[in-house]
Amino acid sequence: MVTFAGVLVFILALFNGLNGIAAINRSHVFIDGAHIVVGDLRAWGWTLLVLGILLALIGAGIVAGSQLARWAGVAVLSLNAFSHMWVVASYPLWSVLIILLDILAIYALCVHWDRHEYGEATL
Repeated sequence: MVTFAGVLVFILALFNGLNGIAAINRSHVFIDGAHIVVGDLRAWGWTLLVLGILLALIGAGIVAGSQLARWAGVAVLSLNAFSHMWVVASYPLWSVLIILLDILAIYALCVHWDRHEYGEATL
């Protein structure tokens, strides 16, 4: 489950990074006049890019078994889910998908960590 969480965090980092770069460059991927609660499309892009970089670093720490990366992952994934709520009016399906993946990764980080940490065999 920890490996699953690490891989899922890497996937979310990739999604955020690609969307961030596209938003910074004002790509045609995003609709004109999108309703973003705070800032504009470029500010949203920088937010996504920073979150993507943080998630990539945290994903590496999770795969390495770092306890600090686990808790940082829970915090940053929560921020990522919250940040996608800002654009749910413009991109409802994408935002809800990312929020669900964030919740799934948070669940994986919170529930099944002890077995991996202590090296116990799973039944």
